[in-house]
Amino acid sequence: MQLTTEEKIELGLKDQGSVNPAFTLQKNTISFCTCGKDSDEQPQLTVDIEEPHTEVLEETVDKGEDLVYSLNDRPPWYLCILLGFQHYILAFGGIIAIPLILAEPLCIKDNNVAKSQLISTIFFVSGLCTLLQTAVGTRLPILQGGTFSFITPTLAILALPKWQCPSPNSPVMVSINTQNGTRLIEDSDEVWMSRMREIQGAILVSSLLQIVLGFSGLVGLVLKYIGPLAIAPTINLIGLSLFIEAGKKSGGHWGIAALTVCLILLFSQYLSKVDVPMIAYKDKKWKVFQYPLFKLFSALFGMCGSWLVCFLLTIFDVLPSKSNEYGYSARTDISLDAVANSPWFHVPYPGQWGMPTVSVSSVLGMMAGVLASTMESIGDYYACARLSGAPPPPTHAINRGIAVEGIGCILAALWGTGNGTTSYSQNIAALGITKVGSRLVLQTTGILMIILGIFGKFGAVFITIPDPVIGGMFLVMFGMIAAVGISNLQYVDLNSSRNLLILGFSTFSGLVLPTWFHSNPGIIDTGIKELDQVIVVLFTTHMFIGGFLGFILDNTIPGTEKERGIKSWQEKVHQEGKKMCDQSCYDIPFCNGILKRFRCFQYLPFLPSYKTNQ
Repeated sequence: MQLTTEEKIELGLKDQGSVNPAFTLQKNTISFCTCGKDSDEQPQLTVDIEEPHTEVLEETVDKGEDLVYSLNDRPPWYLCILLGFQHYILAFGGIIAIPLILAEPLCIKDNNVAKSQLISTIFFVSGLCTLLQTAVGTRLPILQGGTFSFITPTLAILALPKWQCPSPNSPVMVSINTQNGTRLIEDSDEVWMSRMREIQGAILVSSLLQIVLGFSGLVGLVLKYIGPLAIAPTINLIGLSLFIEAGKKSGGHWGIAALTVCLILLFSQYLSKVDVPMIAYKDKKWKVFQYPLFKLFSALFGMCGSWLVCFLLTIFDVLPSKSNEYGYSARTDISLDAVANSPWFHVPYPGQWGMPTVSVSSVLGMMAGVLASTMESIGDYYACARLSGAPPPPTHAINRGIAVEGIGCILAALWGTGNGTTSYSQNIAALGITKVGSRLVLQTTGILMIILGIFGKFGAVFITIPDPVIGGMFLVMFGMIAAVGISNLQYVDLNSSRNLLILGFSTFSGLVLPTWFHSNPGIIDTGIKELDQVIVVLFTTHMFIGGFLGFILDNTIPGTEKERGIKSWQEKVHQEGKKMCDQSCYDIPFCNGILKRFRCFQYLPFLPSYKTNQ
């Protein structure tokens, strides 16, 4: 029998009466008798006290997270919808950017119908993968969406001579079988669908590598040698490497971007302690209650406030109407044609563009994107766990999470998004700003992405969000990610010149090398195009370089475990895992009984029953 704190107090008060006040309170139990004063026999009733809640509260206060809802909490359904919609908005810019980037190399630059279908498909699949990851993957509140790690190899594949877009005057002829024999017809859709099928096949086969890494436990074996000096630059560079993207979007109108930043900071920090009076109908009467509305919806309120300002400035024609003038990108009527041309309904399905095609060069090039995405996701798991009030993820959860991401990439390939799926860093940062780390909220986001992915008009409306508004949001979100990476250094001896060298060199190299490779295209020429693609993709991925150099140097340069932070890191992992939820939040639901019954499950590195975790 479990008691809350209020029930314990009430139980102690009721005990002072005709019953014998033989009431003893121990650390984990309450023992009291149920007989009268004159009774010889004193039958004892022992009640277990539920203490994890107080420990979670103490740990949360110690960490300074001040979470409104932690990982296993279940907010009311209406809050789940609103908070889930906020995550949908935050991920919208990153997800929708991928089909827009791929539109030109896929030869659908002016085909708005094809664009809208791709947008609907990528949102639909992102919702499926989010539900899969939060339910059976790492089970962290982490959103899955399109990954920029796959963009570089995709562009490299489509840059091959055979995939060059045909000239506008050369129609594409497709052969079909008729009763009178085979004849040729003109089909403009075949131009981009054939290219899409090539990308689908490359992602489909290369994603098998991610599944093998996860289910075989190879990822977990490497994690034994990964410490704070490898994790810190990896997570840090996830935020720092995106400064160019944030600068490009904010530079369209720095005033609007600054307004967005100010509104987000106002709601998330200055007004975070202000409770807004709200009215609710409960127990057949209206009640007024206080709610931390600004803290929960700071990012959504900030973006919507700036969006409204841009709308008003557009309506009153304050912003310039020529595309070559400063401030034009802040207008909300730039992408109205996308709303008009999008279909009302589009239900994506596997194989909608045809059967995927596979070639060795495409698969090998795409594997570099898979490895970079895997490295990035491992850092995201630690950042997400920290911001959602969960203990650091155990080995089996990381193995399972990477494997599920591989399955998600296969689903994306089958549906034909032109991309894979990975963990979304900006949504992880939103956990730290909104102080809401509930898994149920992200599962609601997945459901919303599936439903709204079917309604093409609805998704197209959000294309009208001006770039400066998105850029202002990026300034806050990506800075938050970089700060989370730096926070891992609390376990490391920062007075050690060894540690400062590793941290500085790995972080700085993660910024320098990709910049050099981008400014010197074609510098790598081994004679094997596939190998060139692998090298270029890996060395243009910031977090891969930072994490890889940090990992190598930290494990080869002599240093004590205390100096490296390994000892403090492991003690903290054990302490948090024991105090907060004993890592049960990473268990697969409805499977614990079966997993404990059969010994064979102890040897599967992606299950909670794995013997190294016992």
